Amino acid sequence: MIIQVQKEDFDISDINRQLLGSRSDIGAITSFIGLVRDLPDSHLQLMTLEHYPGMTEKSLQSIVEQACQRWAVQDCAIVHRVGSLKPSDQIVLVSVLSAHRKDAFSACEFIMDYLKTDAPFWKKEVDEHGEKWVEAKASDADAREAW
Repeated sequence: MIIQVQKEDFDISDINRQLLGSRSDIGAITSFIGLVRDLPDSHLQLMTLEHYPGMTEKSLQSIVEQACQRWAVQDCAIVHRVGSLKPSDQIVLVSVLSAHRKDAFSACEFIMDYLKTDAPFWKKEVDEHGEKWVEAKASDADAREAW
């Protein structure tokens, strides 16, 4: 399992190669990459992500452990960036390895839905009007509750 919270960008190929190693029992790798998005009416200049060191990693590990209890997950990675990011920058990677694609897809979606609501990250956006903290979205809570 790879759980990393970092300022540096990440390479999905490198992470997936680390997870896979020399294993031959993996039939599926499902990966999700979240990007900083600039909505047409916001003109986002910068997003700053903050976290609670130690607690954040523990929360991410707990989410992965929950996914492993529900699906046949062979291994998993979560890499989440913090610090200042610009539109189109990568924010988060979730990769799930499994013998079967359904388990990999379901676990990956579950992990993202729980990460959005349960992991202690805070986002501040800067646009031409100033800066503001991003509030939790009802749609994220609804997605989590669907599980």
